[in-house]
This record gives sequence, structure tokens and C-alpha cells, in this order.
Amino acid sequence: MQNRQEIANVSGLDPVWTRIQDEARSMVADEPRLAGLVHASVLNRRNFEDALCYRLGQKLASGEMTEGLVREILIEAHEDDPTLGQAARADAVAVLERDPACHRLIQPLMFFKGFQAVQAYRVAHRLWHRGRVDMAYFLQMRTSEVFGVDIHPGAVIGRGIMIDHAHSIVIGETARVGDNVSMLHSVTLGGTGKEDGVRHPKIGDGVLIGAGAAILGNIEVGHCSRIAAGSVVLVEVPPCKTVAGVPARIVGEAGCDQPAQSMNHLLMERSTLDE
Repeated sequence: MQNRQEIANVSGLDPVWTRIQDEARSMVADEPRLAGLVHASVLNRRNFEDALCYRLGQKLASGEMTEGLVREILIEAHEDDPTLGQAARADAVAVLERDPACHRLIQPLMFFKGFQAVQAYRVAHRLWHRGRVDMAYFLQMRTSEVFGVDIHPGAVIGRGIMIDHAHSIVIGETARVGDNVSMLHSVTLGGTGKEDGVRHPKIGDGVLIGAGAAILGNIEVGHCSRIAAGSVVLVEVPPCKTVAGVPARIVGEAGCDQPAQSMNHLLMERSTLDE
């Protein structure tokens, strides 16, 4: 297990953390009234993991558990599993690359609840698999209360995840989400009844899920596919296809190699719509 000093020593070779620190200094210069928050959250922290745990501790603390205790739980998880920080870096870069409202790497860390909620889930997931089920449920509860994002700690979520706006996201216990997936608000990855066992969707790599889409049941959504906004998906989706409707049907190809990165939600070209 790496201790805190060992993790801190890596920060000098960490381009994500270096850029966030530079952006923090610019933020202080541009908005001095945020100086206290920025110094406490970034400039006074040892490394990216320390900053992330500090910020999440601020957000998840409540009368039920102090900020210091929440932060201690988060830091212990990151020290126990360095891949948490690696996944968080990939998520931050994904947000910067795919969200046109994001112009700096510091923004997801400081302000974007989709990014923050996913990082809280990652710690809860780690605790879940360490047998600390009650603490995992506590973090799930607080994440839902604070961010409006309800991800069961048993779900498996890959890296490079971007959840834009992040209102009313629900991801069930046996759901699986691949790498480099993008989704918008009000997405549900849910079950279809009271059955036990594996009962939630499996989302492939590079999938784009539009706002308000519901993907229900133990079905697979193939890699690099697109789920149109408002769709209800009840059957498997082949790779590299676009589905739309209630219930969803295949309406065409995905339109590009990486729909989750292009973030193109149009079902047809504008010229076709205008005809």
C-alpha cells in the first residue's frame, strides 16, 4: 500500500495535477473572493488525490458525519487503491474533452457534480468490495442527497466517464458501464421488476446515452452505440447502432466511430430535416 507521502511524490510527474494547480492560481487572480476556497481545495493540497478527497469531504459532510471523518474514509480508500485516482484523472479529462461548457480541468474538481458524484461512487464501490457494505451505502445515500445521482456501490463503471448535468441519474446494483461512456441527465440503468440476481443493463465502451433515456433489464448495449434522448430500451442493442423511441428501435448507424466523444445527438442531418 502506498502511503500519503509516496502518493505525493508522484505529483511532480502528474500533468493533470500540474495543470489544475496552474488553473487554480489563475482562478484566484481572476476572482479573489474565491481565493480561500481555491487555496483550501487545491493550492494547499499535496496532490490530486488529496484535493479530490478534500473537495468531496466538503460536499458529503453532514450532521451525521463530519467533514474530517468523511475525508479520512476517502483518503484511506485512495491510499488502498491508487487506481481510484487514475480513474478520476481519466474522468476529468473526459469532461474537458466532451463538455463544451468545460474549459479548464479544475472545473470538474471544483464545480461539476457529475464528476464529483462518480468519484464518490468509486470510493463506495471500493468499500463495497472490501466488505464495508454499510459505509458504502452511507456514501451512496449522501451522494444521492447532495448530487441527485444514485449509483449503487455494487455497480461496475469504467474509466473516462462523463455525466453531463447529472440530474436524476440512477444506476442499479448489477449494472455494468464500460470505458469512455457519456450520458446526460435523467438516465436510468434499471431493472424491470423484483427479480434477484443480474438484472441491470451492460453498457459497452464508447456508448452515448441521451437525456432521459431508460435502459431496463439484463440486456447488453453494444460498444459505440447511441441511445437517443427519451428512449426506453428493453432489448439488446447491437454495436455501432443508433436506437430511438418508446420502445426503442434501431433507426440507423451510430454515425461515427466514437459517439461518446463526438457527443452528436442528431438522428439525421439538418439538411434532411429542412427538406
